Amino acid sequence: MTHYHPNHTRQYPLALLLILVLALGGCMPVQPLPPTPPPATEDHSAHLAGATPGAGIQGDLDSAMATHEAQMADPAMQATHEAQMADPAAMATHEVLMHGTPTPAPEPAPAVANTVLANFNTEDFAGSGLCVMCHEGITDASGADVSIPTHWRSTMMANAARDPAWQAKVASEVARNPELAEVIETKCATCHVPMAKTQAEVNGMPVSLSGGGLLDPAHPLGAAAGDGVSCTLCHQIEAANLGEKESFSGGYSIDTGSEPPERLAFGPYKAPFGRPMQMHTGYLPVFGKQVDSAGLCGSCHNLYTPYVDANGEVQGEFPEQTPYTEWEHSSFGAGDITCQACHMPVTETGVIISTMPRRLGPREPFYQHHFAGGNAFMVTMLGDHGNELGVTADAAHFEATAQRIDEQLGRAATLAVNDISRDDGFLTFVLQVSTGTGHKFPTSFPARRAWLHVTVSDEAGNVIFESGKPLADGSIAGNDADAAPDTFEPHYDIVTAGDQVQIYEPIMGDTDGKVTYTLLRASRYLKDNRLLPAGADKAALPPDVGVYGAAADDLNFAGGSDAVTYRVSLEGATGALTVAAELLYQPLSYRFVQDMLVDGGAAAERFGGFYEAADKAPARVATIEPMVVEE
Repeated sequence: MTHYHPNHTRQYPLALLLILVLALGGCMPVQPLPPTPPPATEDHSAHLAGATPGAGIQGDLDSAMATHEAQMADPAMQATHEAQMADPAAMATHEVLMHGTPTPAPEPAPAVANTVLANFNTEDFAGSGLCVMCHEGITDASGADVSIPTHWRSTMMANAARDPAWQAKVASEVARNPELAEVIETKCATCHVPMAKTQAEVNGMPVSLSGGGLLDPAHPLGAAAGDGVSCTLCHQIEAANLGEKESFSGGYSIDTGSEPPERLAFGPYKAPFGRPMQMHTGYLPVFGKQVDSAGLCGSCHNLYTPYVDANGEVQGEFPEQTPYTEWEHSSFGAGDITCQACHMPVTETGVIISTMPRRLGPREPFYQHHFAGGNAFMVTMLGDHGNELGVTADAAHFEATAQRIDEQLGRAATLAVNDISRDDGFLTFVLQVSTGTGHKFPTSFPARRAWLHVTVSDEAGNVIFESGKPLADGSIAGNDADAAPDTFEPHYDIVTAGDQVQIYEPIMGDTDGKVTYTLLRASRYLKDNRLLPAGADKAALPPDVGVYGAAADDLNFAGGSDAVTYRVSLEGATGALTVAAELLYQPLSYRFVQDMLVDGGAAAERFGGFYEAADKAPARVATIEPMVVEE
């Protein structure tokens, strides 16, 4: 990662906004409002030039800025306003002054102890709480709440540092490779605590996660770490090299040399009316096409990790997750249908993106900050243990995000039955799985798996065949890997027995060709039959996103689909038969979790307790209507 940082010392406290409010609302005579002008248009240059009725607003803003700067020079005044910023009553008054009395919201679900978003300032970043002042309480044309902090706060992006499974996995990797602790923690910090990691490097501080490191709330950068992948991280990423290999594995570029109020915050809109945000936050909004590019996402979601041999010697890099490259080789990539199109769906109409100033017009497209992937299991765990994990979202937020994830998974694939027949004592049918994703399914972290659960029942309801039954402990009946850690279930073109399960998954292998669940030992994929996106040419895929194992030679496994034949013996079965099938999904496979818990330690014990108590039922991605086959 590149960043530029001259020697400088500065402070830009969040008290700025309250000072402005006090200057305008408490220290000046209240004047009647002028007639409301037409809404601001796409081109805000007239406002800035003072050529419209909005010029009076600009004059007030300039005057307020001068007043603010004079007050900020007085240490006593600064201390007073910092105290007021910490006073909930004063902040409530501020919200009413700035935005008016809000419409009462519906009663939320029971909240965790503290849902206040992070309110910190470092030399180069600010907490998500800074953005609440203007980007909370916004609605679309139908009146639906599309507030950016509301949607973001319960996502895996917001909770990247709090994720207990991630913390347990980092601890496990360090326990197995203690001499590489710095390498491991620096690599993981780059995208899970990116603001804190970047700031630590700029400030010449060590980058560590454990032992009083960045994950410790008492660390000077602990608040920045806890805010995860936050507003002033993504919106400061520069366009340089995005989509290129140099930008992968957290190789994003942030200019750490600028001073407020000249720090640039990139957004998707041209000619933003930037003075209020610049004055209140120290960040100047500017147009940056990169914020809606797939390359921005690829800077963290294409990740290469070092791997070692049995002697602990680093031998190379392993493609731990590559959804960006998968996307490049899909019809989505060819059509420039970016990550944001699915994971940040746009509203049907434009949205007034800020509650201040009040005369802004709607902007479009407006990307909703849903960041819905496939990990409802972990989102639910975060909500269930919010107080212990220090989340800043309540139960209603997490339930809403989990619901969006379920809906997203429902668009990931479809399932159909073809060529069903009953003869010669066998029931034969073909299950066709078709993908709807712009990358492999499942994709990303190699703990994820999807599989076919298929049953055949007789007319009395007795199950005479079952493949892929999910068990209460999170394992899959018949899956070799769940039964023994040194083996795995192969890919199937034809399934003839209940202990044969079609599981779409990656299985990692070490430098000796053995199954491994340790990321730093993973040098290759022994199996990778994850469903390919439409448009992918299996034979032409680069090795980093290739197909491995029996699926490579399966002619029915191709870009966008897989066709699996089931041939079920009907010995002793009479009467009508019913065929049922579903495609199921888990973000954390049973064997991956069990391996991660072996090393023990506080992080593993905590996650293990959460996991034991969790509902481990898989998500249903797709299903077929039960089909009756007469005798």
